[in-house]
Amino acid sequence: MFDPPAFVPGATAQTGRVALVTGGTGLLGAAVVRGLAARGYAVAIHAHGALHEARELAATLEAAGVPSLAVTAHLRDEGPVRAMVQRVADHFGRLDAVVTCAAIAYHAPLEDVTADDLRTHFDVNCVAAFVAAQEAGAFMVRQPDGGAIVALADWSLGRPAADAGAWLPSQGAIAAMTRGLAVAWAARHSGVRVNCVLAGPATGADAAVAPEHVAHAVLFLLENGGVNGVCLPVDGGRSIG
Repeated sequence: MFDPPAFVPGATAQTGRVALVTGGTGLLGAAVVRGLAARGYAVAIHAHGALHEARELAATLEAAGVPSLAVTAHLRDEGPVRAMVQRVADHFGRLDAVVTCAAIAYHAPLEDVTADDLRTHFDVNCVAAFVAAQEAGAFMVRQPDGGAIVALADWSLGRPAADAGAWLPSQGAIAAMTRGLAVAWAARHSGVRVNCVLAGPATGADAAVAPEHVAHAVLFLLENGGVNGVCLPVDGGRSIG
């Protein structure tokens, strides 16, 4: 059985690669951050409401010899998202990977969902991921070896819940965005790839995967140069019943 990578303080050999993780203090985001650190990436950790936690995680990694940076941006604001990506690229001098883990989820009866609920979900879950990928991709195409972008979306696109009227459309849009960006960036630089992980539930009684399984899938998509435009289910088999 494969054991997902674990971050071991003092045991990380740096590769010179740099990654930005949005929502890097959440359950999945933090697992991705630690997986990247274990693989030798320098890591920029984005947070908005949890900036203190991002700084603590960055300090922990720095103390273990992993170059790290905590960054913040309100994901509903295009300008700050672009500025965040540029700050990371300027700080480290390159940007090899972007993983968009930040998300909001409002579950309610269909009758209670408003148009603003829908717009908010699209802004945070999809539009912010698009802007980050657009800004990062523009930097990656100037690098000889390109770079890779991975977006996280939800596994349940094929088995929607009845109370996901605001949440689910934004997740479906992430999957479509992934394929569109993959084609667009590949046309400009064959080394710039965009993929997506469709993550299953990782907490509670209905947990299907461990956060580390999602992190390993992200690392696979970042590092396998033969995979582009793919939406990979990591859901413990939920999507097949």
